Amino acid sequence: MRAIAVKSFKSAPEIIDIPTPQLKQNEVLVQLSVAGINPFDWKIADGMLDGQVGHTFPLVLGLDGAGTIEAVGSAIKRFKVGDQVFGQFWQTPLGRGTYTKLCAVSENAPIATKPEGLSMADAAALPTAGMAALGLLEKSELKAGDTVLVVGATGGVGQFLTQFARQQGLRVVATGTQKDVASLMRLGAIAVVDFTAGAVSKQVRRQFPNGIEGLLDLVSDPAAFVDNAALVRTGGVALTTNFVADDKTLAQSNLRGGNFVLGASSALVERLGSAASHGKLKIAIEKRVSFEDAIVALAAAKTGHARGKTVIMI
Repeated sequence: MRAIAVKSFKSAPEIIDIPTPQLKQNEVLVQLSVAGINPFDWKIADGMLDGQVGHTFPLVLGLDGAGTIEAVGSAIKRFKVGDQVFGQFWQTPLGRGTYTKLCAVSENAPIATKPEGLSMADAAALPTAGMAALGLLEKSELKAGDTVLVVGATGGVGQFLTQFARQQGLRVVATGTQKDVASLMRLGAIAVVDFTAGAVSKQVRRQFPNGIEGLLDLVSDPAAFVDNAALVRTGGVALTTNFVADDKTLAQSNLRGGNFVLGASSALVERLGSAASHGKLKIAIEKRVSFEDAIVALAAAKTGHARGKTVIMI
């Protein structure tokens, strides 16, 4: 069975042959139709969690996927053979990912039954990015009418975040380029800041001289995050998914937030599936790539210039 894997941390991904997974009693075997690409995939491959959780090599990449259950373990209660499922196939030790045809995963992982009205591709694009968007908003505790700057709004998390934030009554200031203005406004942004036209913090300060209530930063390095956080009023919130926040610095500015850690769950996956299948969440898939082209697509996505999601058609 083919899989896309790395043989050691920081090594180049390659297509290799791996054996069919052997089911444990609490696992389901999913024949994957589509896998979603996320920044977390290559961060794991580069050793981001080395020393924190176990890993197995060769390490098959991929967290997100959608497919059909082919077999179930003896203790399975939630699912049955033939069910179509999607979600985040998180399991430790890391290394049994979704960039392959068959994946065994615990029924307690953040997976759920796929709604009938949701395509496999859209389902695979949802889990990690969608859960991150929901989690960031819940962690922020921002209220309707608050102004929030979303840095990295054109990516998968950013597009979901812009939509959910607007639905909760927030005033979203999104970063993008001039060609992104129309699409981001359709998703709910009230203003778009062109990050290619100068420092984001300076542009936002000119538009909002009295400050903003929140910062949800998906892409900035430590220095840019500090600059962006300085826009937030005392008592506001500044969160980053890039793990570049310094808690002491935020506390000195009387700001809440810091480094965001996703608390994934099947309940969140179900919420995402329901929102998408009922037309309350738009899913922008930038690229659908074949298994053979996935390594090139993964390298391209690593540059950080995504405008939506990339999925692998397995």
